Amino acid sequence: MFSKFATRREFLNYGKISLLFLLNSCSNIPNKVKIALQNSFYPESFKDTIPKDWKQEKINFESIQLQKNKKTIFNSDFTLINDGWITSIDFAEFEKINEYPLIENLDKRSIDFLGSFNPNQRSKLFPIGVVPYTIIIKNNKELINSARTSWDFLLSKKLTGKIIFPQSPRIILSIAQKINSSNSLRKLKNQAMLFNDKNMLNWLINSDACVAIVPYSLCSKYLKIDPRLSLVFPSQGVPLMWHFLLSRSNLKNTILIKWIKSLENKSIVDKLSSQGWYLPFNSDYVQSKYKSDMFPISGPSEKCWENSWSFPVLTNEQKINIENLWNEFLTP
Repeated sequence: MFSKFATRREFLNYGKISLLFLLNSCSNIPNKVKIALQNSFYPESFKDTIPKDWKQEKINFESIQLQKNKKTIFNSDFTLINDGWITSIDFAEFEKINEYPLIENLDKRSIDFLGSFNPNQRSKLFPIGVVPYTIIIKNNKELINSARTSWDFLLSKKLTGKIIFPQSPRIILSIAQKINSSNSLRKLKNQAMLFNDKNMLNWLINSDACVAIVPYSLCSKYLKIDPRLSLVFPSQGVPLMWHFLLSRSNLKNTILIKWIKSLENKSIVDKLSSQGWYLPFNSDYVQSKYKSDMFPISGPSEKCWENSWSFPVLTNEQKINIENLWNEFLTP
């Protein structure tokens, strides 16, 4: 307490000390954890698991503002990315993440897929979700039974010009390879209404299209509100979209592990899988979600999971081959 006889100089000195104390206290407040993600790729149930005191920074790999993206990622502690955009990031900017105890949580499927990456990439990628593609059929119950077994149904004459495909040559080429017909890729072209990733469900609902091939996590909400739509996972397998976590901070592994561990809560696992997001972890309860044969279909069957396929990073030669096949596919 100030003495009533304190001089003006003493008063100012007390003020300086108080200011220094305040500044020192502020400097000890930890910076808010930042996680960068492309918002549209993640179901609400997943985004809700991110700790409330973390700041979610939006990025868009499709955006022409690549410099802004890079700055956001550089200033974030963690980044979420799917396998389709892996080549868009600079791995030199990230720390090793699979040296953490986290690697012990991964299941065989995710470990096998990590093995397809080079050692530098592999050490910096932590699989945090896998999303199966699904077939959405509108107003055509007759197609459902044939779609449940294989992709051959896509060549039905009833579907000529009425299928919405993903805007991914690699996915379409992989599906064509599953179809038991000569020149299947060329035949698929006749079936296409359009190739679209952003608004495929709007197109399906509001056009003459009958079928769309969509990541499960992006369509689950539509199935609940539109009775015309049916969900099918062929037992022949489906393409898989992987999501990875990358870290720029090797000092925050404790809070990262705490978040990852929280995802294995049974109620969270249930919510995530109901919205098409599957955790690639080895716990018994998580793995039970890969063995569901419930009816009506709530996800891929165990057989479908066994036959499904992922997309490793392409070599330059593979890229050229796919580009050539795709250009040939698009040629009238």
